[in-house]
Amino acid sequence: MLTVLDRYLLRSLLTNYFIGIGVMLSLYVVLDLFVNMDEFTERGDSVFRVAGHIADYYLPNLALYFAQLGGVITLFACGAVLVRMRKLNEITAMLASGVSLYRVARPILLFAVAATGVLVIDTEWIIPAVAHKLARKHDEVGGKRAYEVLFLKDGQGALLSAGRFFPGDGELQSLLVMERDEAGAVHRIIEADRARWSPPVDPLPTGSWLLERGRSFTRVAQSGLGPRESKVEEYPTTYKSNLGPKEIEMRQAEGWVGFLSLAQLKAIQAEPEADRAAIVRTRHARVVSLIVSLLLVLLGLPFFLDRSPANVLADATRCVLVCGVCFVSTFIAQSIRLESLSAFTAWIPVFLFGTLAMVLLDRVRT
Repeated sequence: MLTVLDRYLLRSLLTNYFIGIGVMLSLYVVLDLFVNMDEFTERGDSVFRVAGHIADYYLPNLALYFAQLGGVITLFACGAVLVRMRKLNEITAMLASGVSLYRVARPILLFAVAATGVLVIDTEWIIPAVAHKLARKHDEVGGKRAYEVLFLKDGQGALLSAGRFFPGDGELQSLLVMERDEAGAVHRIIEADRARWSPPVDPLPTGSWLLERGRSFTRVAQSGLGPRESKVEEYPTTYKSNLGPKEIEMRQAEGWVGFLSLAQLKAIQAEPEADRAAIVRTRHARVVSLIVSLLLVLLGLPFFLDRSPANVLADATRCVLVCGVCFVSTFIAQSIRLESLSAFTAWIPVFLFGTLAMVLLDRVRT
């Protein structure tokens, strides 16, 4: 059951948490927009159309920015609450009434766990749902820019290419599909002047590309004397695939696997030609990022769990330095690329700063 102290702390934490979300995400958007404003205005659109493109680009990206800054926002909320309590001598009053500092830290830690749960929802459900929008560059908003598609592998192992892809219209021009056998050899080629996407209809799992002037050539092995194989020409009108406009748009991004959920990463890791090393790194980095977001709070709490209001600025400075080193070290460790399937380097900050957090918490004078 929540006590008066718990309700007071949770109310303050929620207030500062939403303030942190508003301030940090707004600052992120403003800085990015300041640098890339010309990307939205280079086509000479009207002010209202440019504003619509800006909103269309940044609204989905807020989920990605939140995933990157979620741990920092939680640390800000917890630190701001404890700084205020020390300034107003509320911690001194709690200690005088027999309340331990660990008792004060309990609802804060529970709040940090809940905030990490919000990050899980963001990275595992929200970001994968808008992954095709996150893959866009600033000047690709609106779906009017067409670009080439080269050898994207679909769920059947076929390689899909197109001379021009229009994301907004769901259209491919000069489509080329190379279907392969188990050995990886091309046994059928499908061509079409134009293809338009038809989304899946329940209970069908995949959609289809409706082909305009479609042609296919299949290699058929011959027995006996004469040529060893012949070609069978057909004129298909559809091609079933799990690569729709959203999937193609998403896979244009260099780090598109980072937008997928852990379940999706596990599924594509089983594919024969998947980049298993990159997928393993991404899966471990995802788990490590969630742990580090909670670890930042564990590192920061010992600097604020003190009864003295005089040293708040010095303690806050030390907290920023230690947590900043942890945050940067995590980024560097996840950036290290190894050829093997080992992702040990991504876990190094957890081992180092997790131990440091336990030592600092044990030294808190309650």
